[in-house]
Amino acid sequence: MNLRPATVDDLDAIMALERASFPTDAWSDAMMREELSSPHGYYLVAEEAGRLVGYAGLRAPKGGKDADIQTIAIAESARGRGRGRTILEALLAEASARGVREVFLEVRADNPVAQALYASEGFAEVGRRPRYYQPDDVDAVVMRLDVAGWAAARVADSDETGVCT
Repeated sequence: MNLRPATVDDLDAIMALERASFPTDAWSDAMMREELSSPHGYYLVAEEAGRLVGYAGLRAPKGGKDADIQTIAIAESARGRGRGRTILEALLAEASARGVREVFLEVRADNPVAQALYASEGFAEVGRRPRYYQPDDVDAVVMRLDVAGWAAARVADSDETGVCT
């Protein structure tokens, strides 16, 4: 899998995956175009064999101490093989490089796989937003990560194994 910065040229492929991944509450093309063009955003695409299999975005204004993971999507055919973790780790590394202290995200309450991924990286639930995801009336689980703690754990892991994970 190859990760690279997303550009507006990726919009059509991103939106195809967006609609497939989030059929009831997909972002509009205009919203995604704005995100890809924003100086506050950091968007990545994951490619395999020249095909987009994932994308993700972080909103982290320069000089800000907190950031938000805006979205992560992996094509259904590419799930379950660590691609989501790889792209999440890349976003968190960028947040750390930008001096961010805390990263927040919202995840659907009916998505235990994503919640488990986030928890395994150190995110903790800090609240809920009732009926946040519309039109499905699904709550959002709000999660927070201490970036310094995450980075320290990665260094500790690499010290034990000799490989930074």
